[in-house]
Amino acid sequence: MTSFPVSASLVFPVFLQGLVLSLGLIVAIGAQNAFVLRQGLRREHVASVVLFCALADAVLITAGVLGMAQALGQHPGVARAMALAGAAFLAWYGWQALQRARLFGPQASSHLRCESGAPPLDGSLPPEGADPARGGPAPDRLTHGAALAQAAAFTLLNPHVYLDTVLLVGSIGAQQPAGLRGWFIAGSSMASLGWFSALGFGARWLAPLFARPRAWQVLDGLIGGTMWLLAALLVRHAMAPPGG
Repeated sequence: MTSFPVSASLVFPVFLQGLVLSLGLIVAIGAQNAFVLRQGLRREHVASVVLFCALADAVLITAGVLGMAQALGQHPGVARAMALAGAAFLAWYGWQALQRARLFGPQASSHLRCESGAPPLDGSLPPEGADPARGGPAPDRLTHGAALAQAAAFTLLNPHVYLDTVLLVGSIGAQQPAGLRGWFIAGSSMASLGWFSALGFGARWLAPLFARPRAWQVLDGLIGGTMWLLAALLVRHAMAPPGG
């Protein structure tokens, strides 16, 4: 195969194409984004969760560009099993969020505030993962391993991650000249890192708003409803006949 030199004038357009495409796909209401946002608001293992999600996207994008897109597209049974597993996980997480919303009424006690990990009423931020009232660990605080496990589930059990990140982004990136594919991957990966960083670390600026129990109730209600809706859509997608 003949190798052609890559013009420097082509690098930036390809990098920008990867960045814009990936950003357009990732900036949407979904399970992964909702999880990163909540972790940011609770200030629990934010750096680890952000880094994991960004690295996972980078790996999936690279795999898609390097040929995983074609392999996954030839095995519809794998996609169906992935959809059902993702639906089960989203339904479970949605139930947990709705339970939190149910307990977080306007009359919620300070004990419930501590269990939810909400900031104190004066809007100040407690230390990461601390109980705002007692200064100790919040009762439902996720361990580092549990936070990464949930981040992995939201990322890897979501079929849309493979459809968008692997199949769509991968197929477009694979069309680039061999010498420019690395720049396309870099642009797409940079979009993920920038978005998740803004979502996770920028969430703390919303802390004064979430000093109110009602805000946490609304957030958890929206998260729970979104998770159940996504779960239902995944089940419908998995059960649809081929070509339907």
